[in-house]
Amino acid sequence: MHKVIIPVGPQHPALKEPENFMITLSGEKILKFSARLGYNHRGIEKACEERTYIQDVYLTERICGICSHSHSTCFVQAVEEIAALEVPKRALYIRTLVAELERVHSHLLWLGVAGHEVGFDTLLMYTWRDREVVMDILAMLTGNRVNYGINTIGGVRRDITPEQSKEVAKATNTLEERTKYYIQIATKETTLIKRLSGVGVLSHDDAIRLGAVGPTARASSVDRDVRRDDPYAAYGELKFKVITDNHNDVYGRTLVRMGELMESYSMIRQLLKNMPEGPIAVKAPRKIPAGEAVSRYEAPRGEDVHYVKSNGSEKPERVKVRAPTLANIQTVAKMLEDRQLADLPIVIAAIDPCFSCTDRLTVIKEAGVRKNKVMSWEDLHDYSIGWYRERGIDFAGLNKKLTRMLK
Repeated sequence: MHKVIIPVGPQHPALKEPENFMITLSGEKILKFSARLGYNHRGIEKACEERTYIQDVYLTERICGICSHSHSTCFVQAVEEIAALEVPKRALYIRTLVAELERVHSHLLWLGVAGHEVGFDTLLMYTWRDREVVMDILAMLTGNRVNYGINTIGGVRRDITPEQSKEVAKATNTLEERTKYYIQIATKETTLIKRLSGVGVLSHDDAIRLGAVGPTARASSVDRDVRRDDPYAAYGELKFKVITDNHNDVYGRTLVRMGELMESYSMIRQLLKNMPEGPIAVKAPRKIPAGEAVSRYEAPRGEDVHYVKSNGSEKPERVKVRAPTLANIQTVAKMLEDRQLADLPIVIAAIDPCFSCTDRLTVIKEAGVRKNKVMSWEDLHDYSIGWYRERGIDFAGLNKKLTRMLK
């Protein structure tokens, strides 16, 4: 049978972010898979180096909408280590509380997307209804449903009141009961089990060899979790289990995430019960002393890593982000070996990809020759506008038109 190469993306219904996958097929069987990144690149690392540390807290929070607290916490932890700041214990508890609420939000969102990818849209409607519960709680605590703005260098910006604690506890009880129902569906609904079992297989050895992280790795019996292995915030004072599974497939990744939901509810209750008294922040210097630090954080998708280097000014000299999707995307090609084309959407979705977190751009072609070139923020801005203008899109003209319309 002839081999056929088909593009999936950069715009397609399986994902809400533009990425391009090239699939080599023999009939319906996948022979080769490759991913091309770069469609969502926003130059955030370079933008951080052109802004102050405080501005960067809010910029890193916008690396990802679903993992916004993950990135901002990972960044401020690195800065606090360089500046030798001792963050108040109450602030660490509040950070951890928001972190676990964000994990609940992320896993419920993923469960709905997974149901949608296999045609189980009822599950999508149920889990996204529950997602509203946790988003409302996050809005109550932080003032925002998506980008929370809770972190600052040296602590957090908002305290939690006894009344808010009661609302969080009430919502946690509701979400736990509903999650038990989803676990019952996942373990007894034969149609769902058969559709997810044996799909996207990733062995324990391949998970380690390819550097998988988070639920993707733990569903292949890789017993790793930064919260336990390298505790940060208040995790060193919490009792929880690291959920692993040995199915090595999409079904296992589903079970891991639902098990993690139950552990998150337990941690939320512990945090509320043992919340210490005291201040929520310490004063941080505007100029951070020279130094460097690597910060690790167990985001809902897996280990997030931020590297920050300071030269003693009020702006970082270097910011480097390794998001979990960048680690997990390499496993997808292995998962799709000898699989059917129909498995592609759920296998990609099973790593819970975020390409806004992942995309990077470091190479420019000039006169047909590939050259590495470091661009300033202004250069990148001008290059982007010129790239679109050559293709008939003039953002300056659009802005003028919008201004006239608004008047």
